[in-house]
Amino acid sequence: MSKLPVVVGFGGVNPAGRSSFHHGYRRMVVDALPEVKAARTYRSLAAIMGLPVAQADDEAQRRYIREHTLIRKIEGNIFDVDQVPWNKRMALSGQGGDLQFVTRSRDLPDQLPAGWRVQALGDGNVSVHITDSCNILLPTTRKIEVSSAGQFPTGFDPAALYASRSHPRGLQLAICGVSDALNSMGIEWQTVMDRIRPDQMGVYASSAMAQLDDNGFGGLLGARANGGRVSSKNLALGLADMPADFVSAYVLGSVGTSGPSLGACATFFYNLRQAVNEIRSGSVRVAVVGVAESGVDPRIIDGYYTMGALASDADLLKLDAAKGLSEPDHRRASRPFSSNCGFTISEASQFIVLFDDELAMELGAQIHGAVPDVFVNADGYKKSISSPGVGNYLTVAKALASAAGIIGEDAIKHRSFVQSHGTSTPQNRVTESHILNETAKTFGIEKWPVAAIKAYIGHSIGASSGDQLIASLGVWNDNIIPGISTIDHIADDVHSSNLRLQKEHMEFESDSLDVAILNAKGFGGNNASATLLSPLLSQKLLRGRHGSKAWQGYLERQESTRASAAAYDDKACETGFSALYKFGENVLDGDDLDMSRDGIGIKGWATKVQLTRESPFSAWLESEK
Repeated sequence: MSKLPVVVGFGGVNPAGRSSFHHGYRRMVVDALPEVKAARTYRSLAAIMGLPVAQADDEAQRRYIREHTLIRKIEGNIFDVDQVPWNKRMALSGQGGDLQFVTRSRDLPDQLPAGWRVQALGDGNVSVHITDSCNILLPTTRKIEVSSAGQFPTGFDPAALYASRSHPRGLQLAICGVSDALNSMGIEWQTVMDRIRPDQMGVYASSAMAQLDDNGFGGLLGARANGGRVSSKNLALGLADMPADFVSAYVLGSVGTSGPSLGACATFFYNLRQAVNEIRSGSVRVAVVGVAESGVDPRIIDGYYTMGALASDADLLKLDAAKGLSEPDHRRASRPFSSNCGFTISEASQFIVLFDDELAMELGAQIHGAVPDVFVNADGYKKSISSPGVGNYLTVAKALASAAGIIGEDAIKHRSFVQSHGTSTPQNRVTESHILNETAKTFGIEKWPVAAIKAYIGHSIGASSGDQLIASLGVWNDNIIPGISTIDHIADDVHSSNLRLQKEHMEFESDSLDVAILNAKGFGGNNASATLLSPLLSQKLLRGRHGSKAWQGYLERQESTRASAAAYDDKACETGFSALYKFGENVLDGDDLDMSRDGIGIKGWATKVQLTRESPFSAWLESEK
């Protein structure tokens, strides 16, 4: 019988704040929350921003928190949008054809260019005479064309959470995100390790764009060009699979499967698909899934701006020409399904922990939802690598059909909603709305509620579908689908006859929505859609499978889990993140293994890796005989 992958922990950080216990989601709907929930979210934000938590009820501090979270003008602690460093190419020539300058002899190139004459001046200096023109790169600064981004709450510094040792920012975020997810479980990791075989764990994490800052591939590719030297760490730490490697080696001590996947802006779902399939098949019992992406970098912004994908300052001013603004409305840079001009780049780290249903019951884990299916389809032949195609029609329809197969054709018409990709590009508003609208028609849904949370937090590239999944868990917790708050109308070319798209939050009755369809589209035809089941529906499925007696025992075991998880949240709302990082601890070598024909024992694990296996292919030999 197939196992059901259930979400037993989740965490991370994005421009809305800490993800665990729905704090990041609640920042998006804080204006619609009762005071007790809003107050706790302000405390959570104050803690990670380095603000006095005791003053979290002060309106001035709350205003500061609101202004320094979500999408906003890029702040100087990241980089100065008016003075971005770069090298200006210049051609120099001397008057009358002779150019002369003085420099230190050690600064001369190893191979002198043709036409150079060098004369020693003493004290390590030389005079250089050049008869031809000379090209130089002059360090200078420029104003960047895009000054809006989804940024982490001001004051949050992932490097300060542990001994980061010049790690690229994306890897710092991976440590931060997975630590939050594991702490949110309320179950000690050693307890999990003691209940499974060492090879029944999988880590499925990556980054879509790899690590591109100066401690990663940015330093590797730019060092020599900028007159510096390449670090020995640049290449290794820049790899896109490093988030999985760091989590396995420095947090979990995993010797199980490592399965990082990449799928452009659908990368989180590509990782999730691997985890779901392996849990359903029984190959693994525990899966840690995540993406850490650090995209608010002037070089990355340059790339997306050059391809015409980002909302530039000039184009935002054109959208608001009637208002006569002198600078763009940074807070409204992302306007999904409205008149818009490009997406707004963001940064995020999102992780979830999945158990199979039996392990969740056995350990009394919290059940925040379940993921029965994730679908991936390519686009077929395309005009260009970045243009949309037909693959996303397939993934959305399959995901909804999967849900209908669980709760029924009639229920899906009234008890589901969509977390759209919703990037805020003119092309996306047309193509994705058509996909969702046609799918709704096909399944008889009259007004399908649609969320587009990139309006609040921007587009975190590979982590964006993780943003969507974790926000959906918050929807069920607080019964509010975030409205598309940055828009004032739906664009004329949006297909919306069977969709519910609106600026205002959509509140609904508790337990009236069973399913969320999560959608992601990526460059190159990387389409992925996931079926996410509500906590209540997930619990009904487990109770139906395991019986009422087993369910009662599970509820009793869950009490201590909830208490431990709540204690973590209480602490995090006071002091911020607690990073789990075990560099150089419990390092294993061959002497720590106990090898026999039936299995391999590993120090620190209660059970062995099994070596006795039945093969389905052995019967083929019998048939041949």
